[in-house]
Amino acid sequence: MQNEDQLIVSKRRFLKQMGYGALLALSGSQSALAAARHMSSTPHPKKAPIHTHTASKSHLSPPKARVRSVLHTHPIHHPNPHAIRSSLSEPHTPLAYLSHKTIALHNINTGDKLHLTYFERGRYIDEALQEISYLFRDYHNGAVHPIDPLLLDQLYEINRHLDINKPFHVISGYRSPLTNALMHEQRAGVAKHSLHMEGRAIDIRVEGTQLSAIRNVALAMQRGGVGYYPSGNFVHIDTGDVRTW
Repeated sequence: MQNEDQLIVSKRRFLKQMGYGALLALSGSQSALAAARHMSSTPHPKKAPIHTHTASKSHLSPPKARVRSVLHTHPIHHPNPHAIRSSLSEPHTPLAYLSHKTIALHNINTGDKLHLTYFERGRYIDEALQEISYLFRDYHNGAVHPIDPLLLDQLYEINRHLDINKPFHVISGYRSPLTNALMHEQRAGVAKHSLHMEGRAIDIRVEGTQLSAIRNVALAMQRGGVGYYPSGNFVHIDTGDVRTW
């Protein structure tokens, strides 16, 4: 009888302990559920608004970069090529990733004028390049040759850093081999194998902008050859080897 009583007491203790454990487990589950409900009911912090800027195609220059160029069209106080090169190397949108590139040109020999977008959505626009090539034609005989798009990119970059609001005056664009040979015989400084014959060179000036400012930016870009002709009132740029004269 005593053994049976002890067995009953042991069972009661065991059941009592199991009951406490179940209550504790139930209590813990309810606490976790309450915490989850509290977290789901708490509003999430608001994200900061994202501001975007849409470029306007009606203006020659794209939206200004965070860091402005050290040069401006007016006034120009002896621009330093080293300072320009530093400005060009500062963070700004690379040309290859711009949404569009627009350029304004005026061929002073034919009177032709263009103001158009030649690059958009990651590609050069064939129709625009054809129009530009025609404007660059050899005005002596009407010969037309495709113009190197990288030459247009140089003009675009010069405009971008000088904030030019007037067209580039095209003094000389494409030259046929015959025209170049005649000029080589008649004028000093005309190369026999000029890049003008390949559509990779242009002689330019801009009304109201000093030639030295155009030259200094072109030199700082290090994209090709740069010739400075103050007596002829133009600057030569090309997409050949980096050099200057």
